[in-house]
Amino acid sequence: MEAVIYLLRFVFDAFLMILIMRFWLQWVKADFYNPLSQFIVKVSNPLVVPLRRVIPGLGGLDMATLVVAYIIATLKFFTLAALAGESLGPLAFYIGLLVLLKQAGFLLFVIMIIMALMSWVVHGYNATLMIFNQLTEPFLNPIRRIIPNLGGLDLSMIVAFLALNVINILLSNSLPYWSAL
Repeated sequence: MEAVIYLLRFVFDAFLMILIMRFWLQWVKADFYNPLSQFIVKVSNPLVVPLRRVIPGLGGLDMATLVVAYIIATLKFFTLAALAGESLGPLAFYIGLLVLLKQAGFLLFVIMIIMALMSWVVHGYNATLMIFNQLTEPFLNPIRRIIPNLGGLDLSMIVAFLALNVINILLSNSLPYWSAL
């Protein structure tokens, strides 16, 4: 049973990250001709395009993608809780929203870690690094305005890591103990 739960978590998390990335790419108006962007769009199209006919965009953002991501987050928690023998009710919808927020924060954290590692290794143009820069600019630019670049050392990622961990702790405290399924 543990292996089944592990595989279900992986599948739900993978779809959730792809949907969050799709929404995020549209929000920051990233390069959609980038190979990573194309992969995310092509993988998520079967889930998003049918719902896009029903749910219109809002301010240039694809709300259908956000709704599908919320549904996947809620289904993840509902499925894993059902396998554990828990009955939820309307609490599943609240926890689905928190799971979606936590997953988006985790994805931002992972992207910033990858960017930091790639900055040590990659020199010159890299398509993936360019997309990651576009994705993180809305989060890192406000920090860079407050904390200046210190002799080539960018501390904005460290501040962002600290802020993400504080938010993660706050969100974890608002989830019931069994929601970590």
